Order: sequence, then structure tokens, then C-alpha cells
Amino acid sequence: MTDQRTMTSRQILAVCRSNWEYRGIDDGSVREMLDELSAHLEDAAAAGRTPQDVVGDDVKGFAASWARARTPFARRLLRTAAMVCFVIGCLLLITCLVRWTTERVVRVDDVAFWAVLAAVTVAWELRRGSLGLGRTLAVALAAGLAAVLLSLWLGGDGALFTLPLWAAPVLLLPGLPYAVADARARKSAAPGVE
Repeated sequence: MTDQRTMTSRQILAVCRSNWEYRGIDDGSVREMLDELSAHLEDAAAAGRTPQDVVGDDVKGFAASWARARTPFARRLLRTAAMVCFVIGCLLLITCLVRWTTERVVRVDDVAFWAVLAAVTVAWELRRGSLGLGRTLAVALAAGLAAVLLSLWLGGDGALFTLPLWAAPVLLLPGLPYAVADARARKSAAPGVE
């Protein structure tokens, strides 16, 4: 392991990137923060100072404090909850379109699936950072399918209530601005892929 007192600027940037992605900061903000930190490190080098003069002896602590200042927990929680609603709304809409129906009967296994999908997604996003929508959904679906099998085994398959098709757009709305912002950030990052 590298001694934090002798880390190069490149190593510091890598530690910060990893920390910020771990904390779920969106890709656009991570790039912006890395650019800003890189500029500070270059200015320090030009002035004859070391990278540790900029970030201190605890690089992980520096990155964590900047991440907390940049994206507070409450804002990350709100974004993640909105994105969970967005994903559930998408899945509900797709289910209604595939079955060509205007309502969805919700059973015990559905509730177990949605609850586990939401819990895994929120926990993963808040704790580990963003894997991207596809990978996060794959992890959540794997856990959700296990919950479905367990709930079918324990609770049966009786109907709890009926969810109308108009609930899908209502669930989509809170996450729509975040989904659009993420899509724009990916699109603007595409030409400069490292």
C-alpha cells in the first residue's frame, strides 16, 4: 500500500475518484471535481509545493469531506428514492404494455420483489455508489427474484390489490429529471471517454 505522504498527484486523483464514485456522486460531478482538483495540484506543483500540501496527509478524509460538501446525504437519498420510483414505474409500464392491460394485479410475491428491488437499489447506491442503471438493476433483480421465490413458498400467490396503468407515469415523474440529467452527462462524456 502506498504511503499517503508520498502519493503522486495521479494516485491522489485515483483515490479521490474511487471515493467519490463509492459515495454515489454522479459521473459529471466526479469529472468536474477531478478537473478542479487536478488544476489545484498542477498549481501547487508549479509553485514548488507537494500534492500533500493541497490535500493534507489523509487523502481519503479529504475526498470524503469534499464529497459530503458536494452532495449531502439527504440529497443523495432523495435522488436514489426518485430513481427507485422511476425504475418501478418503468417496470410497471412495461408489464402493462407486454400484457396489453390497463391494470396490474399486485400479489404477495410482487410486493416482496418491489420491496427487495428498492431496498437493494437504495442500499447499493447510497453505500457503494453508482454502478450504472443496468448493473444496479441486475443486482437488484437477482435479489428480488430470490425474494419472489421465498414469498411464493411462504405466502402463496393471492391478490392484494390492483394497480392502474396511470400509476406508472406517477412513479416515473419524480425520477425523470434525474434520468434525463444522467443521460445528458453520459452523452457529454462520450467524446472524452478515457
